[in-house]
Amino acid sequence: MTGAGGSPFAVRGVIEGFYGRPWTHEQRLGLIEFIGARGMNTFVYAPKDDPLVRREWRSAYGGPDLERLARLVAHGRRHAVEVVYCLSPGLSIQYSSAADLEALCAKLDSIAGLGVRRFGLLLDDIPLELQHAPDREAFADLVEAHLALVGRVFERLGPGMGLVVCPTVYCGYGDEDYVSRLGHGIDPRVDLFWTGRAICSATLDLADAATFARSAVRPATYWDNYPVNDVAMTHELHVGPYRGRDPHLWRFATGVIANGMELFESTKIALATIADYLATPAAYDPEASWRIALRDVAGEADADAYALFADNVRSSCLCPDDAPIVSKALASFAFRTAQGEGRAAAAELGALADRLLDAADHLLRGPVTNRALVDEGRPWIEAFETGATALRRVADLAAEGRLEADGPAELLPYLQALRRARVRVFGDAVDMGLAELTGIQAPPGRLLTDAAPPMPARLLDESRG
Repeated sequence: MTGAGGSPFAVRGVIEGFYGRPWTHEQRLGLIEFIGARGMNTFVYAPKDDPLVRREWRSAYGGPDLERLARLVAHGRRHAVEVVYCLSPGLSIQYSSAADLEALCAKLDSIAGLGVRRFGLLLDDIPLELQHAPDREAFADLVEAHLALVGRVFERLGPGMGLVVCPTVYCGYGDEDYVSRLGHGIDPRVDLFWTGRAICSATLDLADAATFARSAVRPATYWDNYPVNDVAMTHELHVGPYRGRDPHLWRFATGVIANGMELFESTKIALATIADYLATPAAYDPEASWRIALRDVAGEADADAYALFADNVRSSCLCPDDAPIVSKALASFAFRTAQGEGRAAAAELGALADRLLDAADHLLRGPVTNRALVDEGRPWIEAFETGATALRRVADLAAEGRLEADGPAELLPYLQALRRARVRVFGDAVDMGLAELTGIQAPPGRLLTDAAPPMPARLLDESRG
C-alpha cells in the first residue's frame, strides 16, 4: 500500500496523547495546517488530561466543547488531515455493563455526527486485572473482556467507520499472549497501536514489526512516543531529529502516529523531521532534515542560535549523544591541558563558550521570530547560558593559571545552579566536568543542597567582559 504523495506509509500523523496541559483549540488548528503542509494526513485527538476523554468519558460534549470539535474536524478536512477521536474508558468502565457500553457508543455516535469517521478506543495505562466483581464473573480475564468490548464497539460503529485500539499491553517483543489473543480475536479491519520494544523505543526495527504483524494478525500502527516528554521526562526538551526507524518499516506497519509534547512550538521541530521520514523513509537524512526544521520553526534569523542551543539538549530515548560539540571540547581541553598546552586549550574552550553565550543572549534578550518557541524553552535556555558561563570561567581561570587553586570555589556556584535548574542541558558533560574541577562527587543531576548559595551575578557579568 502506498500513501498519498508517494509515501509507503498509509497513516502519517500526530497524536495529542500526552499527560499534561492539553493543547489549545488554536494550537490544534495550527498543528493541522503545519502537518498537512508536510504530507501528514492524520491527527489523533486523545489528550490524557481532557476529562471528557478519560476520567469523565461517559459525559457528553455540549456547547462550546462540541463546537470546537466540529471546527477541528472541518479544519482537518480542508487540509487533508483526518481527525481521529479517541475515548479512554479503561480506568472505570464495567465491561459487563450494558449501560456503560451504551454510554460509550452513544458518545462515539455524537462525535460521528460531526463528520468523524475513525475512532480510537484507548485501553492503555490501566490495571492488568479486572476491577469490577461482575466483570470477574463474566470474563475469564482482561483479554476476554477487551475482545467483547472491541467487538461490540466496532459492530455498533457500523459500515464506513474505522476503529483503532490501543491495547493494555502496548509495547514489548510483539508476541505477548495478550497481543496474540487480542489480534486473533478481533475483526481484521480493526487497527492496533503499538509503541515498539519499550514505551519510548530507541529503535523501531523491521524484524520486530514482522513479529508483531504475525502475532496480532495485522500490521502495527505505531504510536511513537517521541517527541513526548511527559511524566519522568519533563526535564528533557525533545527537539532533536527523528532517528532509529527502519527505512523499510512500512512493510509491516500501516504508519506512524507521533506523540507530541505539551510544549507546542517545540514539538514542531521533531514533527517536521518525522514528516520527512514518513514521506521518503529510504532517503531520509536526520541531520539534514533537522537543519531545515530548525529554520522552519525558529525562523531564518534565529536558526543558527537555536541550533547551537538545540545541539546541547539532544538527550532523548533516540539519541545517546547529549552534547557532541561541548563533550568533544571538554575532552580536548582536559587532554591538551595535561599535555602542557593549557593556554592554547583555554583559548579554544573560551572561543566555544563565547559562541554559546552569544546564542543564549540572542535567544533570551534579542528580537526573535518565534517568541513562543523561546518562551517554552526558557528554563533550558537559561540553564544553557549558565553552563556556557561556567565554561567561559573555566577557560579564564586556566588562562590565568588559577584553575587548580581557585577553580573549586569559583566554579561551585555554577554547578549548584545547574543542578537546581532541574532541566537536562549538556547531558552529563558540563556537570561532570565541573564536579571534577570542584571536587564534588555527587552524581550528575542530584541537588547538592537546598541551601546552596545562588550564582553570584558578578560572575555572569565578568564572563562577558
